[in-house]
Amino acid sequence: MTSIASDLDIFDLAPIAMWIEDFSGVAAQFEVWRQAGVTDINSFLKEDVNRVAACSQRIRILRINQKTLDLFEAESQEHLTANLSSIFRDEMLESHVNELASLWDGRLEFDGSAVNYTLSGRRLDIQLRGSVLPGFEKTLERVLITTEDVTARETARRAEQENRLYAEGIFEHSPVSLWIEDFSRVKALIEDVRNRGIVDFLVFTDVHPEFVVQCMSEISVIEVNKATLDLFGAPDRTTLLHGIANIFRDDMEKTFREQLIELWNGNLFHQREVINYALDGSERHVLLQFSVFPGHEKDWSRVQVALTDITARKKAEAYLEYLGKHDVLTKLHNRAFYMDELNRLQRKSLRPVSALIIDLDGLKIANDQRGHDAGDALLRRLGEVLNGAVSMPNHAARVGGDEFAVLMPGADRQAAQAMLETIQELLKINNQFYSNAPLDISVGLATSEDGETMEAMVRRADLAMYEQKRAHHASRKAASAAAL
Repeated sequence: MTSIASDLDIFDLAPIAMWIEDFSGVAAQFEVWRQAGVTDINSFLKEDVNRVAACSQRIRILRINQKTLDLFEAESQEHLTANLSSIFRDEMLESHVNELASLWDGRLEFDGSAVNYTLSGRRLDIQLRGSVLPGFEKTLERVLITTEDVTARETARRAEQENRLYAEGIFEHSPVSLWIEDFSRVKALIEDVRNRGIVDFLVFTDVHPEFVVQCMSEISVIEVNKATLDLFGAPDRTTLLHGIANIFRDDMEKTFREQLIELWNGNLFHQREVINYALDGSERHVLLQFSVFPGHEKDWSRVQVALTDITARKKAEAYLEYLGKHDVLTKLHNRAFYMDELNRLQRKSLRPVSALIIDLDGLKIANDQRGHDAGDALLRRLGEVLNGAVSMPNHAARVGGDEFAVLMPGADRQAAQAMLETIQELLKINNQFYSNAPLDISVGLATSEDGETMEAMVRRADLAMYEQKRAHHASRKAASAAAL
């Protein structure tokens, strides 16, 4: 004890908590276990935590310094010793296993991290280091322990880890497709162009489309989230990246060129609507939002690309547009489209233009005698016939309750007559499937003459249709009279 006493001043004035402990009881316990055949001390202690406690109870505290008392809020060594169970508890026994294993293996020094508690119950994260003092290597009667308070550091580390996990969670589970990419090579290529004296980047990319392709190839994908895999129908990240050429294709090169121009102009945050493709080839309309991460403005080494799936919205918009130009029942164009097309043809110099005006005979009788469902069925069937016969640049439209029109830009009377014959042939085929409710139509045909307006040409076709309709009625009346 003389050497210990002579060093008491240094020991007490040390700026770190220090303990001198007697581990001879632990050494004796080790010997008992060795005699019993224990070889793997780690597994042995972890099998039963009470064995760890048995070792801890054999440790005797010989001396502690003032810093130790301050750290653990103890009034004296006796006060602290009497309350060791409040200081060393919970997960402390688990960390104690590593210290005991080091001594078991004959190592004279050990270290580790642990959790202790002050006598008031405040948690302490500590960095523990131990060293067997010279001359006590076999008996372990003198072991110097230091406990450094690293609570502030560990609290900061845990907070950083929690923030990192939070950020990773937001990224991974975001409902929006997120890509983290490295654009540093793209930055270098753009700067090289700028250093060559190029001022008009728009013209440069027009003249050198291969530059855009090169920039696309230099993007490095760092990470993607689960929503990205779901959006593009990929089972995993590897499959997605292998199929990336199928995802970003067609008009994507044009879109990427627009992005490069934004970057050239210093706009590091921009967005636009684009079309991508899932791995099964289906379209994905997305809102692309591009942003360079703060702190990476100089090299673009961290870029986030967010893709919001707007496919459903686009389909809804397309359907609304369709409804604005089509008749829902017959799937033909509606009267609004028909009028717009007439006005467009009036403004265009393309001539001649032909028109067929068609009336569905017997619709009122079908509605009155068999109900409106029967009448609707007739209208749908005529829509099927006209949709089968008419294709671009021609247009078929339902312009009234039972009135239809076919506009044929650039078609002469012979072409219009051929269209009428096609319609009549398809009508016969359709009637073969519905022999109990045959379709019957009246048709008027007209082809524009020099200087004639579209309105006048259509009026002639309309008059021709009514003339045929009257002839049909007269013929049916005569047939009925003859039958009587």
